Amino acid sequence: MGGSALQRGDRIAAEVIDLLHQYAVTGTPHVLATVVRTEAPTSAHPGDKAVITADGRLHGWIGGSCSEPIVRREALRALSEGVPQLVRIVPAPEVKQTRKRGELMVATTCPSGGALDIFIEPQLPRPLLLVFGDSPAARTLVQMGSLAGFRTCSVHPGAAPADFGAADIVLGRLELAGANPGADTWAVVATMGHYDEDALEAALAYPAVEVGLVASTRRAAAVREALRSRGMDEATLDRIRTPAGRVRGGSQEEIALLALAEVVTARRKRGHVPAAAEAPPVVFATDQVCGMTVDPLTSQHKAVYRDATYWFCSAGCQAEFDKEPERFLRPIEA
Repeated sequence: MGGSALQRGDRIAAEVIDLLHQYAVTGTPHVLATVVRTEAPTSAHPGDKAVITADGRLHGWIGGSCSEPIVRREALRALSEGVPQLVRIVPAPEVKQTRKRGELMVATTCPSGGALDIFIEPQLPRPLLLVFGDSPAARTLVQMGSLAGFRTCSVHPGAAPADFGAADIVLGRLELAGANPGADTWAVVATMGHYDEDALEAALAYPAVEVGLVASTRRAAAVREALRSRGMDEATLDRIRTPAGRVRGGSQEEIALLALAEVVTARRKRGHVPAAAEAPPVVFATDQVCGMTVDPLTSQHKAVYRDATYWFCSAGCQAEFDKEPERFLRPIEA
């Protein structure tokens, strides 16, 4: 490999690393695809990497036009299921796809004749824990939440990053857009009587967010009544849980521990949250001649036969189909 090729490879690797860091911080669902084995001839090499986002876009390098569409297709599948898998592309005299647990085998008659093994690993964002307040319980929640695998966000008027060293995000106002709340976001209001209602209004504005209030039963009832007088409907009020309402005389640390335990328990009961697509679903086609996956939006080779449209990875495959269409009309995709 020449110097320019090495430099290009280093640049692509650096871009992939930067994207992985960026998506981890922002909680963006993505997939890391890594080439783990090759057999010549192929343009990919072991260690080549690419990042695929939920809109089907690929950044990086895992081979050329033959391997890229199927990696994108399987990356989106892995992202929706939350399960990694190995994609094996091998030359064969007969087109076939075989899927078993954790592995997809693609036997192809592609003229390139190379083989690739690509490991596809979904990188789902860590759950987000929003902690409202400047109380000892709130500070303890931030620390324990980080240890429990949450991205933590401290929300307190006038807060500075130095005040919450363990938090991934610190918001000095009660506006949560900067934290990017989503389907796997959990909020605990531990304001201890200070701006409880304002904090709850901010959290409840996001319908997907689970909201807990650290308060006694009496205090929680008063807060609900205050929110009701502000015009909040009963369905929204019913989303408020009081995880620490049953603790009498417990320390702030114990209250924080109970609140976090209830968040973890509720999240486990919910199960896997599929990553939301950022764009309409990407539709892939299968080349009926060689068996490779094709993206109709980028392929320039297609044929219409009996009112059906077929897409191909190359002009050669299209020409073969045009000669004898009936020969290639069989199911392929696993």
